[in-house]
Amino acid sequence: MVNTPNGAVAEEREAGQQRTGRPRDGRIDAAVPAAVMELLNESGYGNLTLEAVAARAGTSKPALRRRWQSRQHLVVDALVTTMGTTPTPDTGCTHCDLIAGIGTLSQAFGTALGRRVLPALVADLADQPELDALFLERFFHPRRASTAEALRRGIRRGDIRPDADIDLLLDMLASSTYYRVLFGHLPVTATLAEDVVEVVLKGVATGTWRERHRHGVFDGF
Repeated sequence: MVNTPNGAVAEEREAGQQRTGRPRDGRIDAAVPAAVMELLNESGYGNLTLEAVAARAGTSKPALRRRWQSRQHLVVDALVTTMGTTPTPDTGCTHCDLIAGIGTLSQAFGTALGRRVLPALVADLADQPELDALFLERFFHPRRASTAEALRRGIRRGDIRPDADIDLLLDMLASSTYYRVLFGHLPVTATLAEDVVEVVLKGVATGTWRERHRHGVFDGF
């Protein structure tokens, strides 16, 4: 076993763990998403292969197959791992929370990676209902729920009108980033999240929030 390639070693180790009932190798779970993101940056979505991911992560293709159904599933899992599912914090400042949450989209997709991954992944989602359901369940809905709670906190604080349409606000907050990434007509700038939050809040904010914001006094600070 000493002369066995690294991938085979990892595979044999995992198989032994499964036979004895021990937990699977957590190192692989951490290494694979990182390898996927590196390869997506280097060669793009269309050129991503299980063989390349296995080699970069120091494991084997069979070991990947036992965890992930396809390379598309690998990409979804990598996005969940690297971007997180609760991006919008509770700092006591509605304005700041929303910028932080929406800003994670800009940080993740505002580079060449976004154009090389998101359009192709969305196309695959349209053709694969099971993958689409997985993407919504693991990535889209949890992140959306995190920002929805921030908006509800804003309502409770008196910063946002109680009759505001939460679903519409969520679409408006995130759509600018997704739209620019999908079509590439304009860049995802460093200030896009802040610009979008500013415009949206001006439409639904209460008079109290407007007065504080006008004088640079953010809620919670």
